[in-house]
Amino acid sequence: MLQLNLNQLTPADFLALYWQKQPLVIRQGFKDFQDFLTPNELAGLACDDLVESRIVYQKNDNWHAEFGPFETYERLGKSGWSLLVQAVNNWVPEISNLVDCFDFIPRWRFDDVMVSYATPGGGVGPHIDLYDVFICQGSGRRRWRVGDKGEHQEFAAHPALLHTEAFDSIIDVELLPGDILYIPPRFPHEGVTIEESMSFSVGYRTSSAKEMHSALADHLIDKELASDQIEDPDRKLNICSGVIDNTDFSLIKNQLFNTLDDNLISEFSGCYLTQSKCELDLPEEIFSFDTVYLFENIQQKELIRLGGLRCLYFERSVSQGVFYINGEQIKLAPEFSSIIYLLCDHHSLSLDMLNPILNNEYLTDLLLDWINLGYWYFD
Repeated sequence: MLQLNLNQLTPADFLALYWQKQPLVIRQGFKDFQDFLTPNELAGLACDDLVESRIVYQKNDNWHAEFGPFETYERLGKSGWSLLVQAVNNWVPEISNLVDCFDFIPRWRFDDVMVSYATPGGGVGPHIDLYDVFICQGSGRRRWRVGDKGEHQEFAAHPALLHTEAFDSIIDVELLPGDILYIPPRFPHEGVTIEESMSFSVGYRTSSAKEMHSALADHLIDKELASDQIEDPDRKLNICSGVIDNTDFSLIKNQLFNTLDDNLISEFSGCYLTQSKCELDLPEEIFSFDTVYLFENIQQKELIRLGGLRCLYFERSVSQGVFYINGEQIKLAPEFSSIIYLLCDHHSLSLDMLNPILNNEYLTDLLLDWINLGYWYFD
């Protein structure tokens, strides 16, 4: 079982001293770290049109980026290019073990695991990210330079590549297999491969307020909410026809703010935060497994949650039986709220853990529905 070693730090120490504050090199954060897939398997994933991937390389001192799916890589040669594949955790179940190691950060912040394969000299150039990332070095070696947070000028080295100007390093390090580099948002950095290598980047991010407001507007429209108009039966005599006086301004502001009550915000954000940004490895057609299949398998196997499937609950409403799966709000009877912790807090479920569900016909049927959708499966 993969275990994270922060050396002299505890997870609480890391959050207090480094999280979103300063970068950190964690030597041998993973002992005897092994790649979760081979370069050929990663290249095969990038041939699938459901998988988000890109190749970055330099040619004649110019940067280039191409987006998958890819049919061949032969033209690229043996140096100077990188293959990057997003959300590999959605397609390779074993990577869930890597994500589990960082669960001292809540899953609602988790973005995905990007896996990159690079030939000697390969990289994506100096750039700045707006998310937190733990770059876990797999096979091979890669040199990383990280600069300090500040006012750095960015420019488009290619329509698909935003680079930053030259920066002074506060970290200049060669990562070996099992080493981890943590980089907070807005710290410029650049990685260049020394020898053929694989990297596994565990990313955490939040949406901007602009993105959230845009999605909220869609939610209000889709659910036909917030249709009430301003009412003012006690309006006073107006003298200046062109003015929005302070009383009217308060009416307008209250109309907007009163819409955003706790129930609406939790319903919207629960659905929004459990939507996967990338495709999931779901079946093309719904399965037709029955309870016989369920009870036969659970005797010997664990039930595994699909990689990339997002399940979340709010502390304020979990006791009411409310939680969220894959962009959908689920409401259970309050007496069943304890199973929400099982489903959302655990990636795999044993027979003993599932007994509270299997002893209830309604909950068993509900679990079977999710299995038939491909949300959970037997290993």
